[in-house]
Amino acid sequence: MTLDKNKIRNVAIIAHVDHGKTTLVDGLLKQSHTFRDNQAEMSQTLIMDSMDQEHERGITITAKQTCVYYNGYKINIIDTPGHADFSGEVERTLNMADGVILIVDAQEGPMPQTKFVLKKALELNLKPVVVINKIDKPAARIPEVLSEVESLFLELATDESQLFYPVYYAVAREGKAGKTTDLDDDLHVIFDSIINDIPAPTVDTDSDSAQLLVAALASDNYLGKYCIGKIFKGKLKKNQNVKILHNNEVKAGKIDNLFIYKGLGKEEVTEAIAGDIVALTGVSEANIGDTIATGDNPKALPTIELEAPTLSIYIGPNTSPLKGREGEFTTSRQIAKRLERELETNIALKLQPDGLGYKVSGRGELHLSVLIETMRREGYELEAGRPEVVYKEIDGKKCEPIEELTVEVDPEFVGAVSQELGIRKAELKSQELTSSGTTRFVYEISTAALIGLRNNLLTATKGTVIMSSIPSGYRPVEGRYKPERNGALISFEDGVSTAYALDAAQARGILFIPPQVPVYQGMIVGLSNKKDDLDINICREKQLTNMRTHASDGAIQLTPYTQLSLEQCLDFLLDDELLEVTPKSLRLRKRQLDPIKRKRENRVN
Repeated sequence: MTLDKNKIRNVAIIAHVDHGKTTLVDGLLKQSHTFRDNQAEMSQTLIMDSMDQEHERGITITAKQTCVYYNGYKINIIDTPGHADFSGEVERTLNMADGVILIVDAQEGPMPQTKFVLKKALELNLKPVVVINKIDKPAARIPEVLSEVESLFLELATDESQLFYPVYYAVAREGKAGKTTDLDDDLHVIFDSIINDIPAPTVDTDSDSAQLLVAALASDNYLGKYCIGKIFKGKLKKNQNVKILHNNEVKAGKIDNLFIYKGLGKEEVTEAIAGDIVALTGVSEANIGDTIATGDNPKALPTIELEAPTLSIYIGPNTSPLKGREGEFTTSRQIAKRLERELETNIALKLQPDGLGYKVSGRGELHLSVLIETMRREGYELEAGRPEVVYKEIDGKKCEPIEELTVEVDPEFVGAVSQELGIRKAELKSQELTSSGTTRFVYEISTAALIGLRNNLLTATKGTVIMSSIPSGYRPVEGRYKPERNGALISFEDGVSTAYALDAAQARGILFIPPQVPVYQGMIVGLSNKKDDLDINICREKQLTNMRTHASDGAIQLTPYTQLSLEQCLDFLLDDELLEVTPKSLRLRKRQLDPIKRKRENRVN
């Protein structure tokens, strides 16, 4: 079927975390009859979230492409992440879109990531459509949210025309939308808006030469590497010879297979025109940001501009006494190969050799912890260090990244939040009482001081805090923030933990391990009640005499141990500590396992 470029619409769905992006895409897929009525997808939610971690965390991590057909129009939909840590995904995929649907929660209004993703879209001059979602919430405040959206556009618009945008209302979970708050029973107004408000691709379909900018990569075991992108000029054909333009290098290639998107899958075609989003195989040397072109004098398209990384973390082979027992891939070479493969698709990451391992730089704690968790689930065994800030030299001065932090809490926890952020030297920019009765703070805070903040605030507010942050530039380093924490309880010897020893140890602090787990000298088994580290024996067994019998062992009552998540473990670390990560376990440890050598090193430092 030959397609007219005027019948193509490329639209990205952008929003803050949990404002309903993926839920709206679910409705568009189902109501465009992309699936048969009896297909399993018709009863599923969050269809586009394919990674296990996306379902577990309730967030979109990687951008996805899908395509639906409606009234003779082909609509390519890009579902983007809402978290600023995955802004690299947003930046590279917005290049494929001609317009965006900005979704805003009717109660929360524009949030930090709303500002971040909209700024990126307006800088690319993409046509915006605003959808006020979740208008059925009891605390919905639609007039105020509309006013806040207007203020946001006034702040971010790069052109006066961007101040004029259509507004629609929806309850995406129920598949309803309307031009007013009196909703229709389906999403036809959203489909009509995409067709009428989002422009057709501004491309040259008649050119003899073709240009495609690679915006994403994928792979499978059957055809290997796929290069995904939008055709900006001409046509691409199956079995066509092409040139791959990378910086100033030109390499030859050939398109083996050419696919367009249809629903959640791909459909093989013999040719595709400018304006369409396609996937190619055969050009395995192409990477994100490269141009695939034809003709005698091929020209590269502008490369994708990315924000600089703000945090780095050491990742290397596991060096603990328990190394190699639980992982399938354990060597430095295997870890290096996996990290280099990650760089191909996760373009916001940077990699530098560092001793036995690598210093991996990314956008934030979540960005880095998702990578570590992914490797762990794939069978890798590794160790990680404390997250560190990536500094930048500006005008001869050492500068640190800063972020705009938004925190929303119930009034009873305002004091706890203010105290914690005061310790971290955060600067309060604004404070307001929301219509739902919570207090919303906006702070400016260094990225270094953000490390570990989420876990502390969740504890201080009994898990009720809502917080998010976006990059806000750089400032000269005024004095490095040093995290404060009580000392660690450290295992004094190798062996297996016993209930008897743990019963005695729990009076010294909070334990991180249960009985009957393997431990080694230098392994951190808990958090001390005091400021200094404490070496303890948690493998000691009860000596049996005629006064002490096995029967009395049943009297031991252990306080339930605290099991830390991956993010909590990374936040716990100090500079002289490491996290051992295996497919089965997370173990905190000291870099120097020997207690005598460790004390000697501490005295020198």
